[in-house]
Amino acid sequence: MNRVAEQTGVHKEALRTWVRKAEDDELPTEPVDAEARIRRLEKENRELRQLMEILRSATVFFAKAEFVPRKWEVAPRRLK
Repeated sequence: MNRVAEQTGVHKEALRTWVRKAEDDELPTEPVDAEARIRRLEKENRELRQLMEILRSATVFFAKAEFVPRKWEVAPRRLK
């Protein structure tokens, strides 16, 4: 680590802190295959878009159900 700190001009304690933070955050410390990473992120993006669509549909459904009067409920009184 000392050699890398000297080569990059970064203080060794700062470099050590960055490495610890990357390990704690489970960030990759080794180079990753860019294509595999892109495929994984695109798949995750598709899944998130599908989940968002489901949530939007559910929101619309429940919003409509909230405004449908039910027979057993008393209508709210209007204030004069």
